[in-house]
Amino acid sequence: MIILVPLAGSQIISRVYLRHNRHRWARSLRRVADFWLGMSPVLLMCLLTFELIVLFSDLTNHAAAIWVLGLTLSLAFTGLIVAISPFVETIHLTSSKLDKPVRFVQITDVHIGSRSRTFLEKIIFRINRLNPDFVCITGDFIDASGIQESELLSVKSLACPVYFCLGNHEKYEDLDQIIRRLKNLGVNVLRSDAMMFRDDIQVIGIDDMEDPLQVEKELKNIKLDPGALKLLLYHRPRGLEAAAEAGIDLTISGHTHNGQIFPFNLLVRRVFNRSKGMYQIGDSRQYVSQGTGTWGPVMRLGTRSEITLFDYKPEPQMNC
Repeated sequence: MIILVPLAGSQIISRVYLRHNRHRWARSLRRVADFWLGMSPVLLMCLLTFELIVLFSDLTNHAAAIWVLGLTLSLAFTGLIVAISPFVETIHLTSSKLDKPVRFVQITDVHIGSRSRTFLEKIIFRINRLNPDFVCITGDFIDASGIQESELLSVKSLACPVYFCLGNHEKYEDLDQIIRRLKNLGVNVLRSDAMMFRDDIQVIGIDDMEDPLQVEKELKNIKLDPGALKLLLYHRPRGLEAAAEAGIDLTISGHTHNGQIFPFNLLVRRVFNRSKGMYQIGDSRQYVSQGTGTWGPVMRLGTRSEITLFDYKPEPQMNC
């Protein structure tokens, strides 16, 4: 009861009473409630494991209980450290469409609102150290209403262009204000639209939708440059078939968090057949990031928070 009563009530407190409260005490209480929720599957798995150990060994119930609580706390705090320390995943690619090399960074599912301004500042600092030519934000950058420009101001310190496409969470909040704030900070918001970064690189962004045919429908309305490397920003990992048919070279996505906390990554794979990493149809690729931030519990077990660096080079010319 000590565990279950707070667990059952934690999300009522977090999602109903504290959802729009921006005071520091409310944020702290919400993080505690979410962390308690994140610990619950860990606790359950440890409990079931030690039930079997007690059944088939001479380990006492009391000793097993100590082990269960100790392991749960250890794993939960390990998951916290992993969640607040994104690693850099570097992807090396080549293309005959490029005139010269290009380096760009993808961040996705940062979830400012659930995560703090300080977390964003650390992410931006690390991106600047990578010295990219441009940055792509593939949705779920913000997941709360009333996030002010001052909380996002570190975006302005990026020393390169920034491109953004909508995720599902922006649509749940004050979408028009989110778009206005991002534009004020110099972010290029792409809503079924395309921009040229260079003469040989076209960046395309499409709004996230539940519709599995969203990419196919929207690409028909966008003028694509046949000679440029075409980079598509789309939040959820769908639409690779349509992208391949349209001649998109690379689609970058997020959304899944790769399940965030084991064993939910196993469930995510049942919903999305592309849940993590690189996929390819013909010459068209799709990369699915595990996400830079977290939603709900600031915790990751069996997954990693990531900043993705794409290092694209021209294909070497063959000498006759």
